[in-house]
Amino acid sequence: MKILVLNAGSSSQKSCLYALKKDALPLQPPEPLWEAQIDWTHHQGVAELKVKTIHGAVLKEELKVESRQETVEYMLKTLCQGETKVIDSLAEIDCVGHRVVHGGNKYHKSTLITKEVKEAIADFAKFAPVHNPANLEGIVAIEHILGEKVPQVAVFDTAFHAKMPEAAIVYPLPYEFYEHGIRRYGFHGISHQYVSQRAAQLLSKDLTSLKLVTCHLGNGCSLAAVKNGHSIDTTMGFTPTAGLMMGTRSGDIDPGIIIDLLRRGYTGEQIDDIFNRKSGFLGLSGISADMRLIEEAIAQGNTRAKLAYEVYIHILRSFIGAMIASLGGVDALVFTAGVGENAANVRADVCAAFEFLGLKIDEDKNNHKPVDRDISTPDSPVKVLVIHTQEDWAIAQECVRLTQLVAIH
Repeated sequence: MKILVLNAGSSSQKSCLYALKKDALPLQPPEPLWEAQIDWTHHQGVAELKVKTIHGAVLKEELKVESRQETVEYMLKTLCQGETKVIDSLAEIDCVGHRVVHGGNKYHKSTLITKEVKEAIADFAKFAPVHNPANLEGIVAIEHILGEKVPQVAVFDTAFHAKMPEAAIVYPLPYEFYEHGIRRYGFHGISHQYVSQRAAQLLSKDLTSLKLVTCHLGNGCSLAAVKNGHSIDTTMGFTPTAGLMMGTRSGDIDPGIIIDLLRRGYTGEQIDDIFNRKSGFLGLSGISADMRLIEEAIAQGNTRAKLAYEVYIHILRSFIGAMIASLGGVDALVFTAGVGENAANVRADVCAAFEFLGLKIDEDKNNHKPVDRDISTPDSPVKVLVIHTQEDWAIAQECVRLTQLVAIH
């Protein structure tokens, strides 16, 4: 099977193509035949396209196009044309999988995309106004390019958290708010699910026997408490703004701050912009949302960058403690995503707070860019894993599973 995966963001479009056997999925993620990324953020009206293939071919171009459909169409042409060609025709694509950020309280698992599903994704854009419209544009673009007969699969970021206990879902607001869909949904579910499964493989344990705290730390950050293979608690909530401090997002704050800002004359749109785009590392440091630049500034003696880092670690430790409490113990901490996989100092500073549990990390392992590796010491009762998250592979697996179910029925 040729499985195309699209991971659409508000200002980017990532994609890859897998070639898989229908009856025997590999235990470890295979390398994609082709990977591509479109980025609209560099210059207005210009998209930057980067493509690489399993054979080592690389393409970089700037495209003067505006619509997502045009850019996706151009991107897909590189699958079967030029030096990046890996298939003879787009007709070889058997299925297309999409990451969809918000499935509301309706979709608790991946599903084949129908007219009804598209309408629901559009409706849930009120909860994820930045991401769901972009996800839907990708789906519509594929319909136009490949035709409606090629099956498409929606893999929801919220699905992994959908069966959390009601006590972890309901906000302490008037109950009618919950009845109208205001509740904790949680996000990064595809990543949390993948790394928890991979953790069980690395530990040679049955996932259903493990208590894990999975730490997805990138520009967006969230934790999940995973017990018996299921998410029972998470830090993001009704929106991806909640929980941990992030690159530009505030995370949890006193709701009274919102009331105070409204009284000062700020509009809802201005407050949304502050909490989602001007807070976190960017807001505190005044430098950047990028951890690497923050670390450079700290090394140069920048006190605001140091403060931003210390606030980040303080909040991260606090929420990890909360996740451990929800689990009633912990077998392993799992670090993933851009910061989690690459920032050795973040892992070390976080883990130092849990030495009272007997947790110890091996400094040498931690400092040498570990990938899919246990960095704890042999005598540490709590293991510490660094796992490269592979959301695209998780989406491809869901495509195979669902198309097999359709074939059986």
